[in-house]
Amino acid sequence: MKRIGNLFERIISIENLQLADMKARKGKLRSYGVVQHDKNRDCNIVDLHNQLKNHQFKTSNYFVFKIYEPKEREIYRLPYFPDRILHHAIMNVMEPIWVSIFTTDTYSCIKRRGIHAVLTRLKNDLKDIEGTQYCLKIDVRKYYPSIDHAILKAIIQHKIKDNELLSLLFEIIDSAPGIPIGNYLSQYFANLYLAYFDHWIKEEKRVKYYYRYADDIVVLSDKKETLHSLLSDIRLYMAENLKLVIKQNYQVFPVESRSIDFVGYRFYHTHILMRKSIKKRFARAVAKRKGKINIIHSAYYGWAIHCNSINLLKKLAL
Repeated sequence: MKRIGNLFERIISIENLQLADMKARKGKLRSYGVVQHDKNRDCNIVDLHNQLKNHQFKTSNYFVFKIYEPKEREIYRLPYFPDRILHHAIMNVMEPIWVSIFTTDTYSCIKRRGIHAVLTRLKNDLKDIEGTQYCLKIDVRKYYPSIDHAILKAIIQHKIKDNELLSLLFEIIDSAPGIPIGNYLSQYFANLYLAYFDHWIKEEKRVKYYYRYADDIVVLSDKKETLHSLLSDIRLYMAENLKLVIKQNYQVFPVESRSIDFVGYRFYHTHILMRKSIKKRFARAVAKRKGKINIIHSAYYGWAIHCNSINLLKKLAL
């Protein structure tokens, strides 16, 4: 694999930092961080450039808090300036390079490869009823906190040979345990961590029907025994190469009788339904609307129109 250099100067250029600032502020113009940054915007960008150029940049202190929906998670938040701007500046240059590593079976946080892209792919593949009789569904136990820094750094070095950039990325990686949920860069690091696992699945194990959305993984096959054997191989690979553990709630089951609960939908061979928990939240949101349609309802409606939900929309009078 060809390793790429001469990236650091592109990332820290004034022009790229200004572009990153424009991207990072979208939808956040009234946030405290943006308002404070704008009081001294041009000088801040120059100061960030100089910190990076002189190798003096250090990740700011995190603000850590917990959320409880849909499950309890610890969230790490960095200030808008300088950290969020820098993360966007890195991704302005690195995104196409890192995306080139992913297989076409990798989704989540990739342009044009979100929930509806994997929905369309899985829907089409399920037309092969004989070849998709059984499903293996797995996810990784405490994925983000379990990511090993040394392994992640080695994965990043597979593609990058720019030592200044590597030093910067490694400083960001080492700024928190595991990979902190909430960092803009974390979603890409999380995808990268399993990128070569994806290649192993497709190129060495020759799995035809495989889909990964972050650490949620679905595999389809015509035989249940094939999936149980693959599960054993996956456990071994993840333990030996990535220091990861598959959750004990893995499932191997017939698609027709159970459906595949994945990315917010339930997939059958003949139709797709909205996940029950999302459907309930949709109904509660509509009940509170008081005759008005707002952006929350529109978001749920966007989920509904991609599945067989005519009866649901009729019941909700939408």
